Amino acid sequence: MSHFAKVLDGKVVQVIVAEIEFFDTFVDTSPGEWIQTSYNTWGGVHYQPNSNVPSEDQSKALRKNGAGIGFTYDRQRDAFIPPKPYPSWVLVEETCLWASPVPEPTDGKNYIWNEEILNWVELTGETP
Repeated sequence: MSHFAKVLDGKVVQVIVAEIEFFDTFVDTSPGEWIQTSYNTWGGVHYQPNSNVPSEDQSKALRKNGAGIGFTYDRQRDAFIPPKPYPSWVLVEETCLWASPVPEPTDGKNYIWNEEILNWVELTGETP
């Protein structure tokens, strides 16, 4: 089975699972375009189903990221881009994912992004 995203004005409004042959006879009179996506692709890497293990066959990587409702389809990049989580975050061209302007600490603690101070704040059980 394959995944297809319905794109209307550059935004994903629906995602379905169907065989490619389904579209040979499918009649959709609503506005928008169906574009194939890969549920197992994230950041330009195709992963084995239900795992964090990259597939040996990276030719299966499709359109940078598996589409979700609310994602943008960028025709120039031929990529699905998730919603921007914070105004200060920037798009990483290679992955079409958003990155914080300050790297998240890698000390094993849990952090949350604080847009007011433009930095990561440790989660301590209290709301930052």
